[in-house]
Amino acid sequence: MRLHALLLPGSLSLSLAAATTTTSTSSSKTIPSPDANGKYWLNTTHLSLAFIPYGASITNLILADKHGKPLDIVAGYDNATAYTLDAAHPHFGSVPGRYANRIKNSSFTLFPDGSAEGEEAITYHVTPNENPTPSHPKGVDTLHGGPDGWDYRNFSVVAYTPDSSITFGIVDPDGKEGFPGEVISYITYTVSGNQWDINMVAIPTTKQTPIMLSSHTYWNLDGFEREDALDHELWMPFAGMRVGVDGILIPTGEILANERGGMNDFWSRPKRIGEALEKGEKRKGLEGNCGTGCTGYDNCYIHSLRSSSSDDWRQPSQMVARLSSPHSGIKLAVYSDQDAFQMYSCNQQKGDVPLKWTQGTDDRRTIPQYGCVVLEVQDWIDGINHPEWGRTKKQVFAPGGDPYVLQARYVFGVDK
Repeated sequence: MRLHALLLPGSLSLSLAAATTTTSTSSSKTIPSPDANGKYWLNTTHLSLAFIPYGASITNLILADKHGKPLDIVAGYDNATAYTLDAAHPHFGSVPGRYANRIKNSSFTLFPDGSAEGEEAITYHVTPNENPTPSHPKGVDTLHGGPDGWDYRNFSVVAYTPDSSITFGIVDPDGKEGFPGEVISYITYTVSGNQWDINMVAIPTTKQTPIMLSSHTYWNLDGFEREDALDHELWMPFAGMRVGVDGILIPTGEILANERGGMNDFWSRPKRIGEALEKGEKRKGLEGNCGTGCTGYDNCYIHSLRSSSSDDWRQPSQMVARLSSPHSGIKLAVYSDQDAFQMYSCNQQKGDVPLKWTQGTDDRRTIPQYGCVVLEVQDWIDGINHPEWGRTKKQVFAPGGDPYVLQARYVFGVDK
């Protein structure tokens, strides 16, 4: 079993002490420097989280399991530099932007006033980076903002208060990856007690443009010490529908019902992620659920069962997802103001991504297939290419109008 020295809350002062030196900013203020691995730590008596400027990414999240053993439950790398060196770029813990998930044909059409009546449409072509073909060697669609999207770039550290919050900022230039207009964005992470809060704001300054962000965190509530994460139990009480996709996960325009008892039913009751992966007819039904040749989950679930009332999204009744492990006892409740939720069961992992020194066992040092779960709060994917869905006000923003805002809260607990 791996040693987890210096990871218990209270002993994390060593990690914090490594970040007590200061650096100057352009405004002559000083911000504490990261530790020797380039990480900025936030600590409470229950949680320890680390972040890096590259992609405004979370790199570590540590809490004690039901036996009192500290576990690091998010995927990442030991050193910030490693994020820039991995050619596979799995988007570990990052903020994909300026438009998360996929854009069909790497193009979209906007109308100057945001409506289709009486205005000349403008079609934009963004840089493709997924699903290459002989005729389209760079790809036929754009994933997570393109080959140099936000999570390939270093954000600025705008503010950092050790133990409580950190804010990253980025200026995305007009025309970058083909997107129109300049966008300024701030990503703020705050920790308190047993919860982690996320606040993302993005402001277009020169042109109308699509914006959709997310947090692309890979979870394993057992600290990657077990064979996979298929025993994790997931409940999404509002996820009555999902976005229909084709074989390369591009939305078709269909909105599909998640039938009670079916493989995509995570709303009627909490369910093991691996339940439908058991041998038999259920597994056959799951083949192709996440694209051609893929067995598992990579689906955008819609909160169709959520009340349309003005209830505060932070209220217990508004929880959009709960993930838990019977082995560690760790559970995670997700709250968000977003209307959809992408869940990916790490179908494409194949044991070639190393774990951090804080994770796994002496015999288990990589992430296997189904070894993690990605939970992404966001809006309806590729909504900019489906005006019939009515997502324009949620995904297209103009100078002088409302900013793009994403808010989420992750609440952690342990069942003894």
